[in-house]
Amino acid sequence: MSDEKALEPRFHEESAPLLRKVIAKRMLESKLNIPHFYLTVDADMEKLVALRNELNSSGERKISFNDLLIKAIAISLKKHPECNVSYLDEKLRYYEDINICLAVAIEGGLLTPVIRNCDSKTLFEISDESKQLVEKARNKRLRPRDSMGGTFTLTNLGMFGIEEFMAIINPPQALILAVGAIRDVPVVEDGKVGVGKRMKMTLSCDHRAVDGAMAAAFLADLKSIVENPEELVK
Repeated sequence: MSDEKALEPRFHEESAPLLRKVIAKRMLESKLNIPHFYLTVDADMEKLVALRNELNSSGERKISFNDLLIKAIAISLKKHPECNVSYLDEKLRYYEDINICLAVAIEGGLLTPVIRNCDSKTLFEISDESKQLVEKARNKRLRPRDSMGGTFTLTNLGMFGIEEFMAIINPPQALILAVGAIRDVPVVEDGKVGVGKRMKMTLSCDHRAVDGAMAAAFLADLKSIVENPEELVK
């Protein structure tokens, strides 16, 4: 045995599952072919946390932070239709429907079921549909149509303690939002240091379809909605 072979770590190989092969192919194509750029904001989560606590204390239906974020994204996309777009075959395709994919981690990979027409659904309707789709994804009961037709993707790793990350765009979409953990951090208000709740949101953008100023305006409005969430329950 050569010295080089002797120094190699021990390993075993397995054939990659079909889902992993599909993910590998799509993510490689996305990174190679889509010019990504990234924008990050740090949102004040005090009011959103309080709203969720209030909603969840009043009944059996439980609202998740993802539910609230999906509704907030839909409202901001409604205000910025130029961001609900894809770049396909040298054309800009502007979507009239706001269909938001939610990234769901399952054994062996990742699925992105879609909640359709989020702008016309209430927070509770989004919550009910999201729970059904996540359960179907984790039980491997999603139909192909359940993951088709998305125009935007939300991915959240906050439950794992991840504070900030940059996601790879889910083609043919132009935007994906990566959300981190809600953190207790020192904040200065009126010259005094206190404790506040903050959450980082990073928007990955396809520069062929969306420019920096356009994406920044969308993200600024999304941050404003998250920080003043009364609009989410209208």
